[in-house]
Formats: sequence, structure tokens, C-alpha cells
Amino acid sequence: MIASPSSSYISSEDYLKGEQVSSIKHEYRRGEVYAMPGASNVHVLIAGNVFALLRNHLRGSGCLTYIADTKAHIESINTYYYPDVMVSCDQRDRAFDNFLRYPCLIVEVLSSTTEAFDRGDKFADYRHLESLQEYVLVSQTRMSVECFRRNSEGQWVLYLYSAEDKIHLASVNFECAITDFYEDVILSRP
Repeated sequence: MIASPSSSYISSEDYLKGEQVSSIKHEYRRGEVYAMPGASNVHVLIAGNVFALLRNHLRGSGCLTYIADTKAHIESINTYYYPDVMVSCDQRDRAFDNFLRYPCLIVEVLSSTTEAFDRGDKFADYRHLESLQEYVLVSQTRMSVECFRRNSEGQWVLYLYSAEDKIHLASVNFECAITDFYEDVILSRP
């Protein structure tokens, strides 16, 4: 979250109405609206690769994969975010037109302007989603994926993946080489 919030409280209903006609996306956090920065080509390629891999893997399973324009609604804290990629296997999410409440997997591609927020407050907010089993952060500057997985005690355990590793996403029984996330991407540094 980069932009300054507006000075007055906005209801979630007004936020949702505004998003339907806005030419830019905004995230909503407890009555405050934040404009989203644009994404780099590398960011878009990585998010697209992750989406395509998960979509192909989950085809016919009852789980659906969403990219960029579908919001995650964290109802308990009155917040809406636009994750880069999200998966829901919960039939209740089919009742919503432009957001999900019960995702099991959320993926964010890190950028220099949003990394601290994605790791900090946004992850803290996402943890309010009882359905969320994994939160994945993908670097766009080096081949590195961090998967935070909720264990049976409700604690979040970090799994790190780097070059030569296979990524395992337990929430959707998915595995691939880390290089698949970075297909056609030229990294700016090793």
C-alpha cells in the first residue's frame, strides 16, 4: 500500500460501488481506500505463470484459480485486497461476483514498493481468513519463493524454495520446479 488514504471514512458498500466504475484498482482497509500501483512486466509474467500452472493443475477438481482482478474479502476486519493469484475450493465463494471470502491459497508477487506491506500488515490481515492454508510470496528479483503454511496447531510455518528446488503447495496438492514460476522471466540479479 503506497498511496495515502483519503481523509474520511468510506463504507465498504461505497467502496465496492466505486470499484465497479473505477479505471484503477483500489484496496480497502477498515474504511480507508488506497490506490494500487501498476505492476512491472516481470511481475505480470510471474503472476501469469503461477495462475496458468495452478489453473491447469486444478482443472476439473472443483477448485478455482483467480488472478489480479478478484478481491479477497476479509469480512472479520472489513478489508478487501487484490492478491496476484488466489485459489478457492469452497463452493460458498461461487455466490460472489468480484471477491472471495474462503480462499485456501493466496500468492503475492513481491515488488520493491509493496514488499514490506505484503510481508507485514497484509499477511497479518490475511491470517484472519480461517480458510487460508498457505500464503506464498514470490520474488521478482531473484529465484526465491516463500510459502507460509498453517499447521494443525494454527501456527504458520515457513518453507523456503530457491533455484533447483521443487515448490510444494499442500493446500492444492501441487508441485512444480521453481523455474516454472519464472518461465520467460529475465531476473535483474542472481
